[in-house]
Amino acid sequence: MDITWLGHSCFRLRGREVTIVTDPYSRGTGYPPLRVTGDIVSVSHPHPHHDSVDAVSGALARPRRVDGPGEYEIGGAMITGVATFRDKQKGKLHGKNTAFLFELDEFSVCHLGDLGHTLDPEQIDALKDADILLIPVGGHCTIDAVEAVEVVSQLEPKLVIPMHYSTPGLQLDSAERFCRELAAPDSVPTARLTLTRSSLPEETQVALLSPPEPRRT
Repeated sequence: MDITWLGHSCFRLRGREVTIVTDPYSRGTGYPPLRVTGDIVSVSHPHPHHDSVDAVSGALARPRRVDGPGEYEIGGAMITGVATFRDKQKGKLHGKNTAFLFELDEFSVCHLGDLGHTLDPEQIDALKDADILLIPVGGHCTIDAVEAVEVVSQLEPKLVIPMHYSTPGLQLDSAERFCRELAAPDSVPTARLTLTRSSLPEETQVALLSPPEPRRT
């Protein structure tokens, strides 16, 4: 499986038979216009920075959209949407959020969307089998670095990939703060990850992915 970070909370997960695009963004994020193909598009919550599904085209047909809690089977991928919130007051401030667990090829990948709180026991039970965790770390409108470390300890994934943090055009906390809080060693960002089951680390590690070049004005 290949994992490419397209910026903000948007990733492309490319398996052998199906490609998933998460939280596609619109203009206003500081990134270049999003142009990507996929078979499935997941949307964690309704916001232009996360639900610009029209920016994703399908190779043969219009991509399937998943945008809420439930279980889905599409193109050989098993997808579980888990109800969460964008704040610590059960959505009273910023509304609901869906975390997704994707079972693709031999991997389980969890995308937490705009999670705004640490997880309760029911949510942990639904997401705890994730090999790879895509987690917001930038604070302000999601969990911050300290809370993100707690969520990592709750789910115990093999690989952690930070998202939704400060890049040109987005005023959020940096990924470096999260890495310091997790006591993770410095790593050089890479454009994408190509993973096999045997390449997963034995203990939790952080992988930084390179964002696309900032949009030229």
